[in-house]
Amino acid sequence: MAKTKERKALKKGKAAFNLIGRVKVTDKTFNLDNSYDSGWTDNSMYVGVDCGNGNVVYAEMRSGFFPDKDNVIRAYSKDEKDDSGKSKSVEIAWEDRLDESLYDSISDSSFLTVGVEKDVKDKTVYKKFLTAYDAVEYLNEHLEDGMIVNVKGTMGYSEYEGNVSTKKEITSIVLSKVDDEADFKATFSQTILVDSKSIGKKNDDKGTMELAAYVVDYVGKPKIDGEKIEVKKNVTYPKTFEVAINENPEITAKMLQKFFKPKKGKITEITVTGNLVEGGSTVNITEDDIPDDIKELIEMGLYSEEEAEKKIAVGNGSRERRMIVVKPDITYVGTGDDRKPTVAFEDGKYDEDDLYFYEQALLDAGAEPSSDDDTDSESEETSSEDDDLLAMLEGMN
Repeated sequence: MAKTKERKALKKGKAAFNLIGRVKVTDKTFNLDNSYDSGWTDNSMYVGVDCGNGNVVYAEMRSGFFPDKDNVIRAYSKDEKDDSGKSKSVEIAWEDRLDESLYDSISDSSFLTVGVEKDVKDKTVYKKFLTAYDAVEYLNEHLEDGMIVNVKGTMGYSEYEGNVSTKKEITSIVLSKVDDEADFKATFSQTILVDSKSIGKKNDDKGTMELAAYVVDYVGKPKIDGEKIEVKKNVTYPKTFEVAINENPEITAKMLQKFFKPKKGKITEITVTGNLVEGGSTVNITEDDIPDDIKELIEMGLYSEEEAEKKIAVGNGSRERRMIVVKPDITYVGTGDDRKPTVAFEDGKYDEDDLYFYEQALLDAGAEPSSDDDTDSESEETSSEDDDLLAMLEGMN
């Protein structure tokens, strides 16, 4: 009897975002002391950041506790290591979470950073919090609409009824030194998996190519039909990205061929950087795009050409949520004198059989099968997606 191949464990990799822009605070931004039937009580903040050209990207903070239970906060020690050499996990009682005398022994990565106030010397005042519950309460008092902020955090993925969603959780929100809207941005860095069929169709209108990739995230104990199912594994989620086509398409063609086209049956891991577009597409407007009636307003001195172009860019923007890959990320390997930069890329790291999807993980954990009868089928014909890439490559000759 043939021995079944053991599935290779998936590694999560990087999933980070960075927003610089004007924060949008409304009466719906904060929700304090929200209670549920279970007794769970939390504070939450769901806030938008206008990153320019109508691109308003939303991120969140949320955490809470059970008032009638002994709650603990899990953090990491600054100096102590476990048997594997990693920072040792420590538990802090809920009632001790604001005791700053404990902070010196806790790793910086355990804290949320908030800096939205200034002192009498016009210096930003930074606060550290162990829980989003307290950070949100503080931000409710001090975060003001229109502040230019620098927001950093991590991205998490989940699946419901076949739809994969992305959640951006804030780990740092501070006042930005940027004052020119031209320097606003919404960027991400994400480790993805690609197979031989990931490169999709070219979209001439958007100037991008579709990229059907996968992301890996940890699943703990999801609640299915009212019951918690213990998975506690890294799983695969399908996630569609776009690849920005450089103004010199030859550059994009070379990049796709080298980093995004593994051999059939193999899976390549690569960390990419790119732009987030949510509140509206980033549209480049020129004088030719300005309607005649608006040109009259410019001639009358009511609008500058720059103001008009910004208005048109916002109006033309779509409401899609897009993750647009620009290039591979660069990481560093080694230590000391041996430390050197390298592309965050591992060709053929996994086999296709190593992909472990959320639905399968639930089944393995004892969940009832989904009523979804959809199955993936592989076309035997040459795809138009390959034709698009071939056309770009041929254009290099």
